[in-house]
Amino acid sequence: MSELSADGFLRVVTGTVERVSASQREGVLRAADLVVAALRAGGVVQAFGSGHSEAFAMEVAGRAGGLVPTNRIALRDLVLFGGEPASVLGPMLERDPSVAHRLYALAPIQPADVFVMSSNSGVNGSIVEFATLVKGRGHGLIAVTSLAHSAGVDSRHPSGRKLSDIADVVLDNGAPYGDATLALPGGGAVGAISSITAALLAQQVTVEVVRRMVEAGEAPPVYLSANVPGGDEHNHELEARYAGRLRRGA
Repeated sequence: MSELSADGFLRVVTGTVERVSASQREGVLRAADLVVAALRAGGVVQAFGSGHSEAFAMEVAGRAGGLVPTNRIALRDLVLFGGEPASVLGPMLERDPSVAHRLYALAPIQPADVFVMSSNSGVNGSIVEFATLVKGRGHGLIAVTSLAHSAGVDSRHPSGRKLSDIADVVLDNGAPYGDATLALPGGGAVGAISSITAALLAQQVTVEVVRRMVEAGEAPPVYLSANVPGGDEHNHELEARYAGRLRRGA
């Protein structure tokens, strides 16, 4: 058992990062293949995660060093783009399967797009329905989830399926059941890790996509930081190639 301290958590993180990097290497390569194929076909990467898994979507879409042809889908799109009242938002919304159809209809999605979805549990109604919908429409799908947690809970989707049952590529974030890693004396735990390893996997896939493009003699469409000279000009020029397909700033 790891020590309940910042250093103890660091040791857990270091070990988990090394384990995830080794065990998910082949999955990362297969995920990069799907993304490259979609980009070459004129598609963009559609990223979705609810709850804390939205941090994964933010890691994929619209950040410095990341791919420009990326779009983030979020539950609040129902309010921002769908005209629904803000009262619809809440912790139970991600359990509603109907949300998936409303989000898909609102998003600037085209047939060549590939999806990356993150859910630590992989069992909530919205994520499972969204994954099912995406596959039914012919899109490639990459999932990031905790296989340990997902195996320990029942699906909340009427089909009984989980995110890991549906995706073309499943990347295990290595988080334990319950996500937190350091046990507390009176029960429970602290030190959640899924956001750290999900970000690692997102960046590894991005780097592998760019590597493939560079080796093929292609110029990868990668963001510069908006906070360096020339960053805005560089980014706006690349974004113009995907006019109407990328949402930023929401």
